[in-house]
Amino acid sequence: MSCLIAAPCSGSGKTLLSLTLAAVARARGETIQPFKVGPDYLDPQLLGAVAGRPCRNLDPLLCGEEWVRRCYRWHGGRAGRVLVEGVMGLFDGRGSGSEGSSAAVADLLGLPVVLVVEASRQAGSLAALVRGFRDHGPPRVALAGVVLNRVGSDRHHRLLAEALEAIEVPLLGVLPSHPSLELPSRHLGLLTPGELGDLGERQRIWARLAEEHLDLGRLWPLLAPPAGPPDGLDPIHWCLGQVPPEPTTAAPSAASTPSPALPVAIASDAAFHFRYPEAQELLSACGLRPVPWSPLADEPLPADCRAVLLPGGYPELHAAQLAAGRRSLGSLGAAARAGLPIVAECGGLLLLGRELEDGDGNRHSMAGLLPFSARRGGLSLGYRQAVPVADGLLVRRGEALSGHEFHRWQLRPQPPLADELAGGEGLWQLDGWGTPARIEGWTAPSVHATWLHLHWAGCPAIPSRLARAAASAVPLPRNAVSCSPLSGSPLRPMSAGA
Repeated sequence: MSCLIAAPCSGSGKTLLSLTLAAVARARGETIQPFKVGPDYLDPQLLGAVAGRPCRNLDPLLCGEEWVRRCYRWHGGRAGRVLVEGVMGLFDGRGSGSEGSSAAVADLLGLPVVLVVEASRQAGSLAALVRGFRDHGPPRVALAGVVLNRVGSDRHHRLLAEALEAIEVPLLGVLPSHPSLELPSRHLGLLTPGELGDLGERQRIWARLAEEHLDLGRLWPLLAPPAGPPDGLDPIHWCLGQVPPEPTTAAPSAASTPSPALPVAIASDAAFHFRYPEAQELLSACGLRPVPWSPLADEPLPADCRAVLLPGGYPELHAAQLAAGRRSLGSLGAAARAGLPIVAECGGLLLLGRELEDGDGNRHSMAGLLPFSARRGGLSLGYRQAVPVADGLLVRRGEALSGHEFHRWQLRPQPPLADELAGGEGLWQLDGWGTPARIEGWTAPSVHATWLHLHWAGCPAIPSRLARAAASAVPLPRNAVSCSPLSGSPLRPMSAGA
């Protein structure tokens, strides 16, 4: 049986322990499948890079409990070892409750918990803290043991070990102080694997440190893989099988995949990389061919592409370079005027506006397709319930979807320019714990633009609808990519909300 790696709070060392265990598996020549609880993009990129296979998110709030079970069993059952990293504190879920928390996922999957505790500046108090997490509930957790982080000395280590022994909780090792275990971060989380130029060397050091400081004799059996799903059905095709028929036509499926598959451009570079692996897998199963496209490299959209996806990321860190990409912005404007489906989430939304301020307050022109400028502001964070207020490219009026919002840039709506966007209804109403309900996003027959991140495994009608829209779209002409991003007619008709 595998385990879930959790902690009392963020910053305790969950990711460090997960990375070191993944590094040991690779050093030993074993396959290991990583999972991450919650709506995270950055930790999974690091875990996936070290493990050598995509990290899968387990989020019952975004995807539902049955998807979480199937994803865990299917992907975990195809590796020699499995690790599951939790999110935030062990019982931190939606609002002040434990719904969707690491504890809830451990209970759902029947996993014992390894608790990582940042132990600096405490001794006997460790016992009270660990006992509280062991005995708290619901849901109750089975505590397999504790790994300590930031132990100051041998004497400190002995004090902490005695405290755990007094409450009969196994000590499974320590994470030692070492430069390789200091992971740099920025305003949304850790740096990406591509920004850690020494990741390979760190991985070798992590494996050595784990062999020296962790009780692998007791930890390794806790990484055993699960059995696969009883029906043997992979989660992607199971997911698409849950899509009800649309009023006019049945949802696309792998059995009706057109040949050749229709190309769909996905912004994929250092500015746009917040996406779940299931998004591309679902698109492929619906008869589309994801094609990487780099706005940062000033690439024009791929010839003959049928749709454009702009995922989240860090466009604010690359605003000047994006503004200089006349070919990439020009082809995006041409795609909008041609009516190609355009889907933008969070950072991808920022590319569609008029201006984007970087962290220093410098303003940079973007594609100019939506009437707003964006600048750094307050943090918007949390799960949101979304109810569309109109039929659109991907959603239908009255549907209920669950998503997640996480950004520090805010929009400043501007009056529409001549022939630009008219005001009206937005995409949907967002509602979440501790935040007032509001109308948010932009929608049109060929556009879906929003702050909200969705996991398409929780709303598989969306890739199916995108596939139908792409099949109906006229391919982007090869000579269209030379257009200026601000020339010609802007997107219309469209509704706006921010």
